[in-house]
Amino acid sequence: MGKELIENEEFGGERPLFARRNLYLKNVTFHAGESALKCCANIEADNCRFEGKYPFWHTDGFVVRNSIFTPGARAALWYSRNLVMTDTQVDAPKMFREMDGIRLENVNIPDAEETLWHCSNVEARNVEVKNADYLFMHSNNISLRNWRQDGNYSFQYCRNVEIHDAVINSKDAFWETENVTIYDSVLTGEYLGWHSRRLHLVRCKISGTQPLCYAENLILEDCEFAPDCDLAFEDSEVDATITTEVTSIKNPKSGFIRAAGVGEIIIDGNSKAVDPVEIKVDGEV
Repeated sequence: MGKELIENEEFGGERPLFARRNLYLKNVTFHAGESALKCCANIEADNCRFEGKYPFWHTDGFVVRNSIFTPGARAALWYSRNLVMTDTQVDAPKMFREMDGIRLENVNIPDAEETLWHCSNVEARNVEVKNADYLFMHSNNISLRNWRQDGNYSFQYCRNVEIHDAVINSKDAFWETENVTIYDSVLTGEYLGWHSRRLHLVRCKISGTQPLCYAENLILEDCEFAPDCDLAFEDSEVDATITTEVTSIKNPKSGFIRAAGVGEIIIDGNSKAVDPVEIKVDGEV
């Protein structure tokens, strides 16, 4: 079915295109107002400008490209499905909630606080987010590549995540996650991955105090630890190969750790290990 073309138009107020289907919006501006495209389906927006609140709620099937969401377009995409967004600037906060099926490419989100909550089936390529506190809360089935992020408490309670070539600056990241694999990435921030299950890090560069504690089935392959990664692995089940020296390891619960060197191994009366954890330093017999 062909789409109805709406070109070079301006809309404002409440629900100007409510429940419309099969629209191709080109060079359209939505001024202050609410719910411009609520309950719509099969929408294509090209070179559009969104200034009003809640433009895409309960929408099924939509493409947004070469567009901008101004700060006034807050909470723009909630309770919707099957979005493709490319080459778009998102200046509005609290985007993407309770959504299923999101594909982002070449998208910039400089005010991403409380964004991507309770979302499923998210794919992102070449995306940068800032001010991204609590990003991806309670989301699942996530694939990210060439991802850049500044913001704390990210990915909490997420499941089934795969990340490649990312730079993530976030304290308390990946708490209580399950089935997360991260490749060739830089992870900066204290208390990384606490209470996680099946967190797998491959060739990652890690910095921040007390990383990877209270974890189950934790695997590290050829990772690097910065000098501030002290008191690592407390009460964790770990299988780790670390290519740099580790400043200190404290009370790991079980497993095997190989490192280029270890500054201090702390095993005290608070250790929950039943059997001694094997810690091997390269070059030692």
